[in-house]
Amino acid sequence: MKKRTKRNYQFPWQKPKSKLEDPNAPRQIKEIMKSPSYQLLEENISFITSDEARGIRLQLDYLRAEVKMREYHIDHTIVVFGSSRIIEYDSALKKLKEIEKALEKSPRSKKLLAELSTAEKMVKKSVYYDEARKFGRLVGESGKGPEDCRLALMTGGGPGIMEAANRGAFDVGAKSIGLNIELPHEQYPNPYITPDLCFQFHYFAIRKLHFAQRAKALVIFPGGLGTMDELFEILTLIQTQKTPSIPVILISKKYWQNAVNFDFLREEGVITQDDLEIFTVVENAQEAWKEIRQWYKDNDIFELR
Repeated sequence: MKKRTKRNYQFPWQKPKSKLEDPNAPRQIKEIMKSPSYQLLEENISFITSDEARGIRLQLDYLRAEVKMREYHIDHTIVVFGSSRIIEYDSALKKLKEIEKALEKSPRSKKLLAELSTAEKMVKKSVYYDEARKFGRLVGESGKGPEDCRLALMTGGGPGIMEAANRGAFDVGAKSIGLNIELPHEQYPNPYITPDLCFQFHYFAIRKLHFAQRAKALVIFPGGLGTMDELFEILTLIQTQKTPSIPVILISKKYWQNAVNFDFLREEGVITQDDLEIFTVVENAQEAWKEIRQWYKDNDIFELR
């Protein structure tokens, strides 16, 4: 084979048209190259962020996480939701003490009194942080070991209950997933997610799709609007048979009875008794894991170990 010789001349397109040929050519070329239409696609931010390109952005938002989860051979997930405001006991107690100290200087402050009431409740609810952490450990210990990612824990990636669940998996050396979302105010992922499996989404819809796509169980700890949004979405998908039935486990009978009066909805005829059987209420992590394992054993799908 002949050795290729290095060219000692330029191709015609490697230099602009000379101003000797056309005095206006350099200016016109400069204008052309400044136009967004001449930019490479990845450099053309105005097009990428345009309304017309939204469909492409949706695809990329989905694909980035999908490719990485396939790389890790993640077939199934157990998804945990709960309040980002429920923190571990020591942190909750410290916050309570700070408010009590502030009240000593302003004992009639309505703002501080309201904060005191909330802080006292958060100290009591810190038990759910502990339970979420225990549940993360149970999921992390399933399968054949830490490197077996066929079944992985997934959370919304934030603090509170989500942090606790990821932390439990982290405790036993297991990998876990966090699906964060871009918000107007900056938010940080919790430090216990596997770095390669921590994703930040732009679109809530795509994030929700990933929550549902591989989910083999949903465990819901006490939480607020975001938690209820995810809960009712999966209940509706199962009710309407848009997704296969999976175990949906609510933690804390007392909390959920007060938060949502499901019996009232049934009595009013807007849901049925069958709808109430879509989910199960338990008190702790061990009961939740037992219910999930029993559900799959009863339905003869596959056994969670």
